[in-house]
Amino acid sequence: MLVFATSDKGGTGRSVTCANLAYRRALLGGDVSYVDFDFGSPTARAVFELDGDGRAAGPGVHTYLQHRASEARQIDVWAHSRRRELRLRPATSGRLELFPGDPGGGEFPTDDTTAARCAELFLRLEEEFDITFVDLSAGRSYAVDLALRTTARPELAETPVRWLVFHRWTRQHIIATADLVHGDRGILAAGALMGHDQRRLGERIRYVRAAVPRLDTAAGGEPRPAQAEWLVACDRELSDLAAGHRLGRTSVLGTVPLDPVLQWREQLITDADALISRVANRETVDALRDLAHALTDPACWESL
Repeated sequence: MLVFATSDKGGTGRSVTCANLAYRRALLGGDVSYVDFDFGSPTARAVFELDGDGRAAGPGVHTYLQHRASEARQIDVWAHSRRRELRLRPATSGRLELFPGDPGGGEFPTDDTTAARCAELFLRLEEEFDITFVDLSAGRSYAVDLALRTTARPELAETPVRWLVFHRWTRQHIIATADLVHGDRGILAAGALMGHDQRRLGERIRYVRAAVPRLDTAAGGEPRPAQAEWLVACDRELSDLAAGHRLGRTSVLGTVPLDPVLQWREQLITDADALISRVANRETVDALRDLAHALTDPACWESL
């Protein structure tokens, strides 16, 4: 299965949440790959804590797609992460491999030659791994265009594909996300121009609400009564707004709460982070685990 992750803009928590989902799926025993297609600002090295390892430096996916490297480089996260908890790989886990991007590589236009090269990579990953996460650049980027162009090719017609669109729980992000998917130049319209069945493509898209604050807390502790009432009213307003923009609950795969570890460190959250050191919230671990299960839960993709 190919899982494409995108967002309306940067700062949504897309990359760190997607990396955590890859980690959770590997813990469940699946062989997982993570491909950093955020050509403008690849961050997966840092999230998997590979940024101090020489294997994470040098040419990446960007170079491979432009025919300037014969192979797409990959790194075993379990073996080479700087983080001790990740190197202690559970015996029941599957593989977790990173295909890094090129730091400072920048966006680049795509064509049929690039799409053919990309299709070769995706078919190889589909054969080798149970799930491949492809972290795309934010917005209507060249990376999104390449993903749409490639998955429209006949050789990938039978490949299971899912799209996760991440957004923060704010008015601006809800509106921008609706435009990213449903706008005149959005993912659905662009996909149709590239040969996708627009209805079928829409059925493969689910939304992830990221960095959602809890209504029973506020900055500095428990909210005052007036704040609590205001927070509940805002949440109700945002729910109505999301439903009106076709981002309602039936199209949401999951919600990830606001968590200081995701916000400040942008790292993988282990069970030990929530249960032993307690630097992360248990609710965050539960949300990530639920999302990881939902990716392959038929009930969450009934239209398919």
